[in-house]
Amino acid sequence: MSFAPLIAAKLNVRVVQVEAVLALFEENATIPFIARYRKDKTGGLDEVQIQQIQDEAKQLKEFTERKTFIEKAITEQGKMTDAIQAKLDKALTIAELEDIYLPYKPKRKTKAQTARENGLEPLAQAMLANQQDDVPALAATFINDKVLTAEDALQGARDIVAETVNEDAQVRARLRKLFEDTATMQSKVLADKETEGVKYKDYFDFSEPIHKIPSHRILAILRGFLEGVLRMSIAPLEEDALVLLEKDYISGLGAWNEHLKKAIRDAYRRLLQPSLESEFRSALKQKADEEAIHVFAENLRQLLLSAPLGSKRILAIDPGYRTGCKVVCLDEKGELKATDLIFVHEKNRMHEAEQIVRHLIQKHHIQAIAIGDGTAGRETEQFIKQLQLGLPIFLVNEDGASVYSASETAREEFPDQDVTVRGSVSIGRRLMDPLAELVKIDPKSIGVGQYQHDVNQFRLKEKLDQTVVSCVNAVGVNLNTASKHLLSYVSGIGGSLADNIVRYRQEIGRFSNRNQLLKVPRLGGKAFEQCAGFLRIKEGDNPLDASAVHPEAYAVVEQMAGDLGVEVAALVGNETLIKNIDTRKYVSETMGELSLKDILNELRKPGLDPRSEIEQFEFAAIYKIEDVQVGMVVPGMVTNLTRFGAFIDIGVKQDGLVHVSEIAHQYITDPGEVLKLGQKVQVKVLEVDIPRKRIALSIKQTETAPARKAGGGPRPQQAAVKKEQDLTGMSVQDALSALKKKFGK
Repeated sequence: MSFAPLIAAKLNVRVVQVEAVLALFEENATIPFIARYRKDKTGGLDEVQIQQIQDEAKQLKEFTERKTFIEKAITEQGKMTDAIQAKLDKALTIAELEDIYLPYKPKRKTKAQTARENGLEPLAQAMLANQQDDVPALAATFINDKVLTAEDALQGARDIVAETVNEDAQVRARLRKLFEDTATMQSKVLADKETEGVKYKDYFDFSEPIHKIPSHRILAILRGFLEGVLRMSIAPLEEDALVLLEKDYISGLGAWNEHLKKAIRDAYRRLLQPSLESEFRSALKQKADEEAIHVFAENLRQLLLSAPLGSKRILAIDPGYRTGCKVVCLDEKGELKATDLIFVHEKNRMHEAEQIVRHLIQKHHIQAIAIGDGTAGRETEQFIKQLQLGLPIFLVNEDGASVYSASETAREEFPDQDVTVRGSVSIGRRLMDPLAELVKIDPKSIGVGQYQHDVNQFRLKEKLDQTVVSCVNAVGVNLNTASKHLLSYVSGIGGSLADNIVRYRQEIGRFSNRNQLLKVPRLGGKAFEQCAGFLRIKEGDNPLDASAVHPEAYAVVEQMAGDLGVEVAALVGNETLIKNIDTRKYVSETMGELSLKDILNELRKPGLDPRSEIEQFEFAAIYKIEDVQVGMVVPGMVTNLTRFGAFIDIGVKQDGLVHVSEIAHQYITDPGEVLKLGQKVQVKVLEVDIPRKRIALSIKQTETAPARKAGGGPRPQQAAVKKEQDLTGMSVQDALSALKKKFGK
């Protein structure tokens, strides 16, 4: 069975595009390679669309495998009929398949099974038929050595009816729709857990429709539930559910109505509601996981693609109070050249610290200074600025640096250095090239995202790995300087080939052309096809090796240059010559218009780094939370985005929170609509809670609200945060009240 038509319809792309992508996956092509070098086959699908096709194909494969299993199981029981097969063939979801399979699914012995063994099936059938029987008299005829009274017989018949209702696929489908439309997620605090679970105070008596509840609240309630603080339930109004069920099983004024109502209530409370609650809890958790993972992945992408300073000689400082500040000097390649220790927070040692810094800067021709932004970071920055060294100074996010410094990777790179030196080196290298350094750290340790420890860990790792791969290949990798960790994320390479490339590079000194990759042990033609375009060789034998032009297209570029009467080197970067190229002349079975346009764009700016240029940033003269006062308007930098708000570094140890309601004047549901990681913003301080180390901030209160158009139309989208203006809008007290309503005290 071909999945292509189903996937194409769901994703709104052409069937032929989906077929091309699935065929390329069968050939072990990677997503970055397909998106970059097989546009002619896919019709220009991007990485997101290609990933969606892969995900949909995986889900359809799982659906097909489950359907096949169910068909086999029912057939082996000798119970398969044309009607059942038709129902299975019409099913569109795994939930529908499971509903059909439920009556035939092996299960522990139930009350209904016991009742059937006791001969009560005919009584249950009479109950379902709801005729004008003499109920007590009929029930008495079923008394035997296992059924002692007429009431026992009626109870057994009700058990059978309850199971029948529960296993009715149509009933389950209608009830599932009721859950989707009207069910609420409710939570209450367990007795005597108020103090222990105070962080879940917002959910001590909480209720919200499941079709509205945001992912972060779902994950918070589930965490409280799993920690034994909260009791939770997911259900519509019981009366609505019972009315829906009774419509299917009760009509008129039959003699069995009372018993049918009891059986239906039992079916709902004991079987249907718990089953559907479990199903919806799982579905809501999965949906919340996916949203949280998406937030984490998007934040990680922005962090990995942060602006690099580039190949500069760096003096990097890992700040500290009592134990001093570890200082390292790095050359343009990030190689460690010197280490030292300075004490800038002790007055009697500050002169010594100044002499050490000045000496290192002069000796190693330092071009920039990197300072970790953790404990004592701002104070260390203040000390360095007072020296007036005439060099750019950057505060560098050091989240995860301690994880790296204690890792096997760090020990392998610096076996003779302690963790403080390794951490300082990591801070310096992050300034030079955030991507190259951050790939060495488990993404979960980088400190972006929300509820990352609560979500599906396998799916989280899968998504974050995909994100790292996408970023690495989007930027490209210098084949002669990249670490094995960076190389391992290049399309088609992986860990073992990355090791082989580094060892081969050590043997030959450096690669002078891409074709030398084929001499690397175990790197065959397929791996070369996948990786070559993403690997750069600067100042090599062929100028195209420094670009994203794939070796399979070199002949076309050479033909273009030949037709213009110049060498390839003269064509690269020459806009005048490139304008004279008519791509239609070079279209062939293997090279289409989309690929040719990419080649010309690459020739214009070969090997262009897609990342922006780094900018210096100045915090206000505040260094600790005690310096922060309500009403201040200060510059800040976005450090993390969640669905409920944005965290902003304003230069003190604790990041402040801008609730989603305080980001923009227009209504937004996702802070990512208007903010990016690393973005510089102006924020107003709304509240400072020193005991709990919390700072509440607002972005929109530093801006003038855009005027509404005549007729009351929607407010225009704000492209960026404006510079500080006169404070307008609500008072501080009103702002605090509004913020407390949004996310509590």
